[in-house]
Order: sequence, then C-alpha cells, then structure tokens
Amino acid sequence: QVQLVESGGGLVQAGGSLRLSCAASGGTFSGYAMGWFRQAPGKEGDLVAAMSRNGETTYYADSVKGRFTISRDNAKNAAYLQMNSLKPEDTAVYYCAASRGWLPTSAAAYDYWGQGTQVTVSS
Repeated sequence: QVQLVESGGGLVQAGGSLRLSCAASGGTFSGYAMGWFRQAPGKEGDLVAAMSRNGETTYYADSVKGRFTISRDNAKNAAYLQMNSLKPEDTAVYYCAASRGWLPTSAAAYDYWGQGTQVTVSS
C-alpha cells in the first residue's frame, strides 16, 4: 500500500509560480509511474503531467506544455510539479497518483492517490 501526500498548493497571482510536492511512503516508489491530475469545480479531472518510473519519459497535457514540469527523486520517494506562468484556468485541486503501468494517461490506470492540494490563481 502506497500513501501519497501532496503539499505546496496555495493562492498565487496570474503569471506566478508554485511547486507542488508529493511525498510517497509504504511502497517501492521507483516501481511506480507518477502522475499529476487536477479537477476544477464542476469539471472532470484531467491528467496534467506524468512521468515514467525511471524519469526518462514524460507526458504533458497540451494546456500546460512549456509551463509545467514534472520531476521525481526516487531517492527521496518524492515527485514534483513545477508550475510557471500560472493562469486563472489552472485553478483546481491537484492530485498526485501512482501507477504500476509504464506511463498511463487514464485515471483508471492509477492505483494510489493523494488527498489533493488546492491551487488558486487570481487574475
């Protein structure tokens, strides 16, 4: 059983930056692909970014390409999402998730989820 805890959310003005962290425990972190999802009020959740187990392969949603960067530190059992040039439409609850798959883009393929952290971008 893997436990995931996100941190780093908050309120930021448009154009600002935030760095989300996801601390993992209870499993072999390097054995999981990691993803960051977000869900805005009244909308379905979407995959924002994902990274393979070894960190060599990444996926980004078109809406965040060039602005967000996913990373991981397997020695620290942690994943990160650096978010730059934030826009009001980035406002959402952000969740990190772990998958035994290679680089899944479907939420259904993720086995463990954190509790989420709120990101609010003001205009």
